[in-house]
Amino acid sequence: MASERVGPNSTRNLTNQFVQPAWRIALWSVAYSTVLAVAVFGNLIVIWIILAHKRMRTVTNYFLLNLAFSDVSMAAFNTLINFVYAAHGDWYFGEVYCRFHNFFPVTAVFASIYSMSAIAIDRYMAIIHPLKPRLSAKATMGVIVCIWSLAVVLAFPLCYFSTTKTLPRRTLCYVAWPRMADDHFMYHIIVTVLVYLLPLVVMGITYTIVGVTLWGGEIPGDSSDNYHGQLRAKRKVVKMMIIVVVTFALSWLPYHVFFIATGLNKRLSKWKYIQQVYLSVLWLAMSSTMYNPIIYCCLNNRFRAGFKQVFRWCPFVRVSSYDELQLQNTRLRPGHQSSMCTLSRVDTSILSKNKSTCSLFKFLKRTKVCLNFLELSKSHF
Repeated sequence: MASERVGPNSTRNLTNQFVQPAWRIALWSVAYSTVLAVAVFGNLIVIWIILAHKRMRTVTNYFLLNLAFSDVSMAAFNTLINFVYAAHGDWYFGEVYCRFHNFFPVTAVFASIYSMSAIAIDRYMAIIHPLKPRLSAKATMGVIVCIWSLAVVLAFPLCYFSTTKTLPRRTLCYVAWPRMADDHFMYHIIVTVLVYLLPLVVMGITYTIVGVTLWGGEIPGDSSDNYHGQLRAKRKVVKMMIIVVVTFALSWLPYHVFFIATGLNKRLSKWKYIQQVYLSVLWLAMSSTMYNPIIYCCLNNRFRAGFKQVFRWCPFVRVSSYDELQLQNTRLRPGHQSSMCTLSRVDTSILSKNKSTCSLFKFLKRTKVCLNFLELSKSHF
């Protein structure tokens, strides 16, 4: 997305005004390389935790998997390329990658924020309408496919109009809009609304309703003995997702403000320190790809157990028996009454009818014994 700031007006400059001192390039290189390393390894671990453990394959986690995939892809394919082009002002990677470089970040960001929106809606349905059917695995995959399809449609103009231009001392990669004076700014406004403001409004409304329900009253249809345990678990999940959304919003806010401000006031692009400002807001936007694994590890027991398994070779990481149980499948265990009535671990999605179901089972069992006794009595008389 860095190349959006380079347009045909820049082609008038035969010299490269973006050359920086070596020490400044070194500092920025460390900053961007840190984002790349943490984002790639952290999100790959998240993907492994979800795919390698059946217990983690839930609707919410499938959307987290899609979020991790989009983040790791953008970090791997765009972070350092964005930095190199923004720091040097010279495109070294050819026209084909120029098209991909402009196209893919918008696609990945769209997939990320709408995956978060899907999680918000799923949490809303699970907490506000717990008796309504949840999304199946196939339906979840269908939603993910739709998200990526819409993302490709939205970002396609960037791919179609992207081009390179070779100057005497450098090469440019930019989007050659048909109406250069207006199209670039209008497209960014559309992207800001669709990929930032609209989903954030939806998630804000959704999580506000969920938050009022979880922290201000009782969960509809939930009055079982393990009510408080379920309430704490649901609060943890919602709190984690709210932090993920707020982090994403704060990371990308300066980026969108930068492009709107420079679009409204062209003179800002000629400011002496505009390149350093741009590198700062670009770093903050790219850093959004590395925060989620850290948030999951800090706020979710099962993800933390998975990270411990990956880093168990470290001397300061201890994997307890409780951590090992976190990612194991929930199975039925035989109890004193009946294996139908006892679970190894109560999941937060269990409805409040468990107690009455067990009582009904016991009643039917006693009824069957009585009927067998009557049949036996008839055979003797």
